[in-house]
Formats: sequence, structure tokens, C-alpha cells
Amino acid sequence: MPGLSAELVQQLYRTPPDRFVAARDAAVAEARRAGDPTTARQLARLRRPTVAAWLVNLLAIRRPELVADLVQLADALRVAQRELRGPRLRELSAQRRAAVGALVAEVRKLAAAEPDAPPASRLPLAEVEATLNAAFSDVEVAEQVRAGRLLRAASYAGFGEVPRPQLRLVTDDDEEREEERPARRPGPQRGRPEAAPRTDRAAERAEQAAQRAARAERARQRRALDRELAKAQAEQERAETELTEATGQERDGVAVLDRLEAELAELERRRAVAEQDLSRAKLARRAAERAVTVARRRAGEVEAAVEALAAEEGNADEGGGAAD
Repeated sequence: MPGLSAELVQQLYRTPPDRFVAARDAAVAEARRAGDPTTARQLARLRRPTVAAWLVNLLAIRRPELVADLVQLADALRVAQRELRGPRLRELSAQRRAAVGALVAEVRKLAAAEPDAPPASRLPLAEVEATLNAAFSDVEVAEQVRAGRLLRAASYAGFGEVPRPQLRLVTDDDEEREEERPARRPGPQRGRPEAAPRTDRAAERAEQAAQRAARAERARQRRALDRELAKAQAEQERAETELTEATGQERDGVAVLDRLEAELAELERRRAVAEQDLSRAKLARRAAERAVTVARRRAGEVEAAVEALAAEEGNADEGGGAAD
């Protein structure tokens, strides 16, 4: 993808599937903050792999030299199948089994080194093995395995590059049965009636018709599975899009709540200050009330003393006048 670094893609596809969406969304948000909407869109289109596909991707990313050897062996096996080279097929088939077994063991070791990987008892190693076997017969699967961007496990369903009536991966047992099968003679044999060749040809035609019908049925099943797969992928994309939108809405809600909580904390602080001011004002009012009470009492006492003094002066004046 132009504008999207291979290192970032590899980092995402090294992430366990249960954390893939969160890591991808974080990368999308980072690209948007950096002002790179193109990269953000490309990142958003990346889909989460299954656990089996993640294990194969982990193998391709961590041990690319082993996957390169696998692809090279697959190319050689396809050439031998096209050329119908029996001894070479047996040799390469043995190498294929050994290579797949070694790669599955390597996948188990890589998963054990990943802190967030599923436990060993829950690793879908059978799907990993089926995917690696499919890479021997399907060039597209081989390229996806080598790129480390596989989205789901693959399996070989009998359709491949080998131009034979029955398209399937040849094994050692197949070759041995082929060699043990007696060759058919084209002409009539001594002691047989002339009708025998026609019977053989009829049987051949019936067998070929059965093979064509079987291939047609497999093709029909493959098309039905492809339709189901496309439907499931579309549903997965819709679900992941909804998850991305819901995650964004959740982030927005958290931001609003944080802002409101900050405002509430400020209001609580101001309320505490106002309560302290009010308490001090109440104390000051009570002190003032006590001072007023004391002042009033003092004023009353002084006023009474003044009145008493005035009365005494009046009495004295009246007594002096009488003496005169």
C-alpha cells in the first residue's frame, strides 16, 4: 500500500488477534493526528486475522527464511506434478511432509515465546498445517503465506495447477498405487471376445463421466463456500466498522465525562472556598453581635450613672435654696 510502511503492517500482523483491532485503531488515530488521512484509511482497511492465520503470519515475519524454503519446495513440487515425474514426486512429497512438520513445530515454539498467545493446548495447529499444505498447491496461498498477511486458514480442496483429471496433491501412496496398477492394452487379447474393448471403453467413459460429475459437484461446493465466505467477510467488515465507530464514540464520551468531572472538581473547590468564607463571616457577625451587646450594656450603665448624677445635683440645688 502506498504511504503505508511495511514495518507498521508487520507490527500489526504480529499482534495477537484479540488485540489487533485496538492496535489498528490506535495506529489509525495516530496517522490522523499526524495529518496523514491516506495512511489512516489504508490502516482502517486492514482486517483482523484468525488465530491460525496469525500463527502463519508470525512464522513468515519471524522466520522468513523457512517460509522462503517452503515456497521454493512448493514450486518444485508443482513442476514435478505437471510433468508427472513419479520418482521426483515421491522425493518431493517426502520433503514436503518433513518441511510442514518442522514448520508446525517452529510455529509452536514462536507462539510459546509470545506473551499474549493462546495456551499450547488451544493452538489451531491442524489449521496451520492445512494452510502450509495448501501453499504447495495454490500459488496465491503461497504468496499470502510468504507476505505474512494471511487473514484466515486455507486448505487444499482438490483444485490446483496440476493438469490431471483429478486435481489433488499427489502423495507417496498415490504413486505406489499408480505403479502397481496394470497397464491397459489397446487391442483385443487372445481368448477374449471382440466386445471386451467396447466394454472397457464404456467403463472408461462412465468413469470419466463420474469424474466430471464429481469435479462439477466440488466446483459447485467451492462456489457455495466462496459465497458464504464473501458473506462472512462482509459481515466481519461491517462488525469491525461498527466496533471502530463505537470505540470512537466511547472515546468521545470519555473525553466529555473527563471535562465535566474537571469542571465539577473546580466547582467543588470554589464551593469549599465559599463555605470557608461564609464560616468566617458568621464568626465575625457573632463577634460583632457580642460587641454590640457589651457596648449597649455599657452605654445603659453610663446613661443610668449620668441620670443619677443629674438627680443628685438637682437635689443639692434644691437643698441650698431652702437654706438661703
